[in-house]
Amino acid sequence: DRKGCLTWTGHLPFPEIYCCISLLFRLVRARRFLVKYCIIIPDGMADYPVDKLSGRTPVETARTPNLDFIAQNGLLGTVRTIPSGFPAGSDVANLTLLGYDPKKYYTGRAPLEAVSMGVKLNITDWAFRCNFITANEDILEDFCAGHIKTDEADVLIKLLNQEFGSETIHFYTGKSYRHLMVYTGKQKMNAKCFPPHDIMGESIRKHLPKGNGGEILKDIMARSRAILADHDINKVRIDLQENPANMIWLWGQGNRPDMPTFEERFQLTGAAITAVDLIRGIAVCIGWDVIDVPGATGYLDTNYANKGLYAIEALEDHDVVVVHIEATDEAGHEGNVHEKVLAIEQIDNKIIGPILNAKDRFRHLRILVLPDHYTPIVKRTHTPEAVPFAVYGSGIVKGAGLAYSEANANASGLHIKEGHRLIEHLISGSF
Repeated sequence: DRKGCLTWTGHLPFPEIYCCISLLFRLVRARRFLVKYCIIIPDGMADYPVDKLSGRTPVETARTPNLDFIAQNGLLGTVRTIPSGFPAGSDVANLTLLGYDPKKYYTGRAPLEAVSMGVKLNITDWAFRCNFITANEDILEDFCAGHIKTDEADVLIKLLNQEFGSETIHFYTGKSYRHLMVYTGKQKMNAKCFPPHDIMGESIRKHLPKGNGGEILKDIMARSRAILADHDINKVRIDLQENPANMIWLWGQGNRPDMPTFEERFQLTGAAITAVDLIRGIAVCIGWDVIDVPGATGYLDTNYANKGLYAIEALEDHDVVVVHIEATDEAGHEGNVHEKVLAIEQIDNKIIGPILNAKDRFRHLRILVLPDHYTPIVKRTHTPEAVPFAVYGSGIVKGAGLAYSEANANASGLHIKEGHRLIEHLISGSF
């Protein structure tokens, strides 16, 4: 009525109608929750044909019987994860894959990592990704400083806080080469910054920050070089023929993100398995659980088997489980084709295989496998093409029966242009 009260004017008593509707609603929800969704993301797996592989891509070369089964018995297609005008980064791509349109929700990479690290940001704060890099005169030689160990990096982060820490600047330790700087001053800090993995082997001077706040950032980066170069940690690393962490690189900045939870949007619970702060941060922002896996490193030596095992267990208590694997992306950035093929095979054997075999454990299971973006060996950085995906499981019709590859996906005729809609197709089972 006009007062907002619910009234019943029919012939049946209202309590009986209410009970019937309530029971029906609960049955519908229970039926829906029988469906489980597992999304497996081998970061940067998609690639171009490689001469060393006789013109094949790494995924075409790798032994992937489980991935091929999913593609041949389900659907194969492509999805655009990087909207026009956005950088080809894992931040944009993974927001897209989880159903969050970057045009509406993307504020930058570093704020998402801050959420993962438990760093509280005020609405006017600027968070920056802080890489330890190896600089060789004016050349950015290594964007990850030889994958410096976290305990070594922590010592250097504390040193940076001693030198630069103030009411407006503070550094936070992350993992390996990936760390955080937060600026709380009044200066707008939307300078153009370059991801260091995009400019390996190129001039540092030509790629320094440009625009609002750029001078502050350039000063910190330049002074870090003098502070870090002669530190004992770097002297030891050089003696061991490891790349020194002799400079920091600031990029990926943004303000605090604000987005609705996944359960609010889709009425489904979720969990993420990843060793990367960025993905962990996205998961926290959308209200998902983050599951720590023993041996997960975010690198080539990660424990693939544990990721598969923990994913299966997570499906017992969650509707959607994402398994993110960084190894394929790291191999692409290193230009290491052998390691990329090996990582793909490990993912297929130890993650995709066990999850596929667990389909009988769950009454209804849908499995989606896809990279977030391309990381071609020849380019050693991300590119924005639509990526190949394969989906299989309960309610998914069988397509053309082609094995998983970039070429087959592009020829499939199934192309999703609005990548943030992919999750809706997965949930509905309609592609």
